[in-house]
Amino acid sequence: MKRIALGVQYDGAAFAGWQSQPHGNTVQDELERALREFTRTPVQTVVAGRTDRGVHGLGQVVHFDTELDRVDISWVRGPNAFLPKTIGVQWAKPMPDDFHARFSAFERTYYYVLYVSPVRSPMLSTRAGWVHTPLDVDAMRAGAAHLIGEHDFSAFRSSQCQSKTPFKHLYQIDVKRQGSFVHFRFRANAFLHHMVRNLMGCLIEIGSGRRPADWMAEVLASLSRDCAAPTFMPDGLYLAQVGYPEQFAVPAPLTGSVPWSSVWTEQPET
Repeated sequence: MKRIALGVQYDGAAFAGWQSQPHGNTVQDELERALREFTRTPVQTVVAGRTDRGVHGLGQVVHFDTELDRVDISWVRGPNAFLPKTIGVQWAKPMPDDFHARFSAFERTYYYVLYVSPVRSPMLSTRAGWVHTPLDVDAMRAGAAHLIGEHDFSAFRSSQCQSKTPFKHLYQIDVKRQGSFVHFRFRANAFLHHMVRNLMGCLIEIGSGRRPADWMAEVLASLSRDCAAPTFMPDGLYLAQVGYPEQFAVPAPLTGSVPWSSVWTEQPET
């Protein structure tokens, strides 16, 4: 058996999340169907991070085992021929048997794209979150600083979360304004269910001036979901990258087609 890893991108707006469901219409269902059509054999995928309904994938990684021998590019072009336009395999790479898309990963990075305008944009309805009130970026940065490190993030955990522990190590939260958009970057060893969207809800409370920056520390210490803000909309959330040990040489996500992909490489703010 050979183990193959794939880099997958998808527009999550059209799907009921990643994980396969009895009624279908998930990214996993579509990818496995395409692989089955291409290989003429059943294929079961393992994913780095299960995303919810409406959440997008820029740097999703999956693996599967197969007895078939194909050149790398065929594992890209073959499935893509059977996938809808909203899902695309970006790269394929043979992996050693000890590679695991989920358990070999040591960190995940999510982006959130937020459109700030008095009037919502229908062109961004599924690609960015939206608020109509101005936001104080410095206040949000100050609030985010309370979250860095290893903590019990129970206050930001959904009731459906299946994680064995609420303790996660949040390495980084960056907040950057670019024109009418505010961009957020979250990097951690792993995330709880709805954790980023719940953090976003609290950051927006702080940015809008409804709560002080120190309120974030109070919410974190409470360990109670009832003390935090409501879960924010999924539309602007992107699984951006999954980190693996260098020995696996996992390719970087191909993000050049995303209009705002350069936001974290540009230094000056506008």
